[in-house]
Amino acid sequence: MTTRIFSVATPDGALLRVQEHAAAEVSQSSTEVGADLPTVVLAHGWTLTRESWLPVVEQLVAAGVRVVTYDQRGHGGSSPLRGQPTVRLLGDDLAAVLDVVQPHGRVVLGGHSMGGMTVMAYAGLHPEEFRARVAGAVLVATSAGELQDRLPAVASRVMALASRMPGLPAGRFVTRRGQRRLLFGADAQPAHVQLTRDMVAGTPLPTMGRFFGALGEHDESEALSQLAGMPTVVLVGDRDRLTPPRHGRRLAELVPHAELRILPGCGHMLVYEATDEVLDAFHTVLDASIQPEVG
Repeated sequence: MTTRIFSVATPDGALLRVQEHAAAEVSQSSTEVGADLPTVVLAHGWTLTRESWLPVVEQLVAAGVRVVTYDQRGHGGSSPLRGQPTVRLLGDDLAAVLDVVQPHGRVVLGGHSMGGMTVMAYAGLHPEEFRARVAGAVLVATSAGELQDRLPAVASRVMALASRMPGLPAGRFVTRRGQRRLLFGADAQPAHVQLTRDMVAGTPLPTMGRFFGALGEHDESEALSQLAGMPTVVLVGDRDRLTPPRHGRRLAELVPHAELRILPGCGHMLVYEATDEVLDAFHTVLDASIQPEVG
C-alpha cells in the first residue's frame, strides 16, 4: 500500500490533513487507481483521527479500492478549532475534501459516529452535488439527531468547562478503563482499547468540549431523503452506549431501502470490534454502485 499525505484548505481557512491510500503508486493528479470502483472517502468520529479507519483501509486497498481518509478540523493533524464548530461546518469540510481528492467521478462515503453525521450534513447542505457525486454510503454507529437524552447534565457541565480550556490534550483525564466501558462491547481487545484511548487522549480539550455541544444540537433527519434509492448500509452494535440501536433503526426508517445491520455484542467502535462486518458493508455498497442500470 502506498500513501500520500497532504492538506486541503477549507473556505474559512482551516487546513485539513488528508491521506490517500492506494494499492499502486499514486501521483497528485492520479484518479486511475481502482478506476472500476468509486473512491471510498472516510470521515472519523468525535475525538478520534483518520487512523481509526486503518483496519478497514488496509483491506479495502488490498481489494483494489482507492481510499481517502482525513482528520476532521480540530482533530489529529488538522487545524485547531477557531470558534464554536457545528456538524454542518464539517459537512462543508467534506465538500472541500471531495473537490480536491475526487473532482470527477463518483465516491462511496463512509462515516463513523460524528463522521456519519458529517456525511448527512454534506447531503443536506449540498443536495444536488451529493446526488451527482455519491454512489453509496456506509453509516457506522451514528445518528441523525435526538442525542440530547444521551448527554447527562454532569457530562454537559464538564464539557462546557473543557471547551473553555487552553488547547491542551485531554491526556491523563482519559483512561483505558473508561474508554473500554464507554465505547466497546463484551469482547474488546486490549490493543484496540489502547489505540482508542491514545487518540482520545491526544484530542485538545477545546475540541472535545465544543464538539460535544455541536453533537447535541445535530439534527439532519431531513437530509436523509437525499440518500433515497442510493445503496446504503447502516451498522450499529447492540451494546453501543453512545448511539444505541434505536438511532440505527431511525436512520433505516428515514433512508428508503437502506439496509440495517445490528451487530450482537458490539459497542461503538465497530471498525475495531467488527472489522469484517464493516468491510462487508463497504463491499455490498461498492458492488451495488457499479451494477449496470436496467431499463
